[in-house]
Amino acid sequence: MSRHSTEVSLRQMLEHAQEAMELARGRVRSDLDSDRVISLAVTRLLEIVGEAAARVPEEDRERAGDIPWMHVVGLRNRLIHGYDMIDHDIVWQVLTADLPALVEALKRHLQDRERARPEEEPG
Repeated sequence: MSRHSTEVSLRQMLEHAQEAMELARGRVRSDLDSDRVISLAVTRLLEIVGEAAARVPEEDRERAGDIPWMHVVGLRNRLIHGYDMIDHDIVWQVLTADLPALVEALKRHLQDRERARPEEEPG
């Protein structure tokens, strides 16, 4: 398995979470039951968010304590391993209530990492 940088993983989490939110925009909970493509798409995007979170080293997770790492990775595990028992009420809750806060936290941490990066010497 290749080693991913924390920044790459945080960006993947952010991008896939934003994409899931965008797919949910203008929709209602029942769309997850009636539109299989949307249901599969948001489920897959949430799986990717959790997989990327699992790749963030523990020391970096501790620095970003406002991100519920165990819940994000745990959701991924439930979606992957419980693919035949996905509760769309929980998926909808994650999409509409949990992801916006996660996106904001990820943006903050990426900005903090950018500010902490040493500036390159002019060549």
